[in-house]
Amino acid sequence: MAYIDYYKVLGVDKSASQDDIKKAFRKLARKYHPDLNPNDPSAKDKFQEINEANEVLSDPEKRKKYDEYGEHWKHADEFEAQKQQYRGHAGSGGGGEYWYSSGQGFDGSGFGGGFGGNESGFSDFFESLFGNHGRTGNGNRGGFRGQDYNAELQLSLRDAAQTHKQILNVNGKSIRITIPAGVANGQTIKLKGHGAPGINGGPNGDLYITFVIPEDATFKRLGDDLYITAPLNLYTAILGGEQTVETLDGKVKLKVKPETQNGTKVRLKGKGFPVYKQEGKAGDLIVTYSITIPTGLTEKQKELFRELQNSK
Repeated sequence: MAYIDYYKVLGVDKSASQDDIKKAFRKLARKYHPDLNPNDPSAKDKFQEINEANEVLSDPEKRKKYDEYGEHWKHADEFEAQKQQYRGHAGSGGGGEYWYSSGQGFDGSGFGGGFGGNESGFSDFFESLFGNHGRTGNGNRGGFRGQDYNAELQLSLRDAAQTHKQILNVNGKSIRITIPAGVANGQTIKLKGHGAPGINGGPNGDLYITFVIPEDATFKRLGDDLYITAPLNLYTAILGGEQTVETLDGKVKLKVKPETQNGTKVRLKGKGFPVYKQEGKAGDLIVTYSITIPTGLTEKQKELFRELQNSK
């Protein structure tokens, strides 16, 4: 991938203030917005490049990394860790310390000292990063693991209750994954090697997917158990009968005992949520009866209730 100078893209100096960057971005964004240039196919690419430059330079932390490491700024944390490792090695071996100056795009041209007294202009550290002809301290060429990607995937409760396949689009690549039944809200799974490509022959990063499962209108989930409130008419509650209740597998009929009280709970074994990666196992479904009071009664019906009231 060719190195892109974000400062040149926005037409500002490296000493530009945040206000200067903001003004330059707004001016160029208006000029190259695709909606304003329908007959210019290159405007879309230019607009995307301007957005990319602004995203980095308008963020002080990203800008600091970019000024320090240039095109490799996304891997700044890995570089810093590697530097600490080499400093520790240098300190234990008494071989001196390397350093570099910022603002050179991290291409080695700002190097001003040598690891272990090396005056070649490139320390072993830089050679390990960029594949020069030198070797790292352990005699092997170095490489950096690619960055990890993080993504969110929203599922309905019913989708999360079934093992199914989905296709994700990550940085232009389609990834087909199988989602096991029973995943939980906030649970994260790792797809090894589907992150950013490694640098200098290093391994790819990983892709971490976090599941987001909104509240369901019918069921409440607690662990592997499901809870549902079922309306029960007054007559069935008093005399007994049957009540239809919804489950994840469809509707079932339950027998209602006479004189069932409001708030009575019934537990249906194995009718809850599937247990993650334990095929055939599921939690329970807890049904809570909510007795509904009849409305629109006739005078005759009201009189019958009065008779019941007076008979106590």
